[in-house]
Amino acid sequence: FARMFIQVCLYFYCKCLWRCLKFVVRKLTGQCELQRICYNTKPGAARTMKIEASLKGSKSKRLQTSVNVHPDAIEKTIDDIMELKRINPDINPQLGVSLQACLLQIVGYRNLIAEVEKLRREPYDSENPQHEEMLLKLWKCLKPNSPLKARISKQWCEIGFQGDDPKTDFRGMGLLGLYNLVYFAERDTEIAQQVLTDSLHPKYREVTKKELSQLSKAEWEKKKFDKAIGYSFAIVGINITDLAYNLLVSGALKTHFYNVAPEAPTLTHFQQTFCYLMHEFHKFWIDEDPLDIMEFNRVREKFYKRILRQLQNPEMALCPHFAASESLINM
Repeated sequence: FARMFIQVCLYFYCKCLWRCLKFVVRKLTGQCELQRICYNTKPGAARTMKIEASLKGSKSKRLQTSVNVHPDAIEKTIDDIMELKRINPDINPQLGVSLQACLLQIVGYRNLIAEVEKLRREPYDSENPQHEEMLLKLWKCLKPNSPLKARISKQWCEIGFQGDDPKTDFRGMGLLGLYNLVYFAERDTEIAQQVLTDSLHPKYREVTKKELSQLSKAEWEKKKFDKAIGYSFAIVGINITDLAYNLLVSGALKTHFYNVAPEAPTLTHFQQTFCYLMHEFHKFWIDEDPLDIMEFNRVREKFYKRILRQLQNPEMALCPHFAASESLINM
């Protein structure tokens, strides 16, 4: 009964009191909610997410649908919003510019999801020359001094694939997994090669006294003789692609993209974020120092939750620069 009562109160507040409050504030300030957001909130995720929530929560269908327009229709949409809100564009020239920037980000994010989803759904085709060319490029970037002896080869295991033919490993993420790995290896080659090397021969990390006190005798005996646990670079890359995809589709990456993309976020922004996540996951894996590879899901889930917590900060920008290795910033 208490839960139902709270839900009824919230519904009444959202439908009635909140709208009445907005009406009163507009009369007192002479500004609509969109004006107040643009004038009182600095550009970035904080402003864009408030604008998005305001438009979606409007009682006007025209405002609700404005977040779903085609990019080419944004200018006309801004004119419609100004007309509907009875805002004089000559007196408020900056408002139109601010709204346009926010709508470009909002619409761009939606279109980015569609583009990423299309790549994810496209399976790797070994009969497609472009797919094969990308796969071979991945090898050349990661192992420039070791020629691939054959297309079907055990050598693929050296960069973290499971068998002789990598095409079977792309099933979960389709071409998206390959696109991300190639981007990382080609654009941030030095870091990618270092991560690959460390994944094959991870550095041993000394166990601290605090950690030692928390280990059981069996765990200590295992750690005492084992080196740090490595992982399969390519398989982990596809897995981190899945992590980045989930962050994107859930809307969690809005905070990051709205802070780093002045207009519409693109596939390049998504791939740049993947580079950051690969680099950060590698450091996280070494710090966690798991007992064996069976702990991968636990470490991944812990890493995922850490990224989610970071993205709850409206000021967050995971990787504001083009290359993941340049000046990584956690604000």
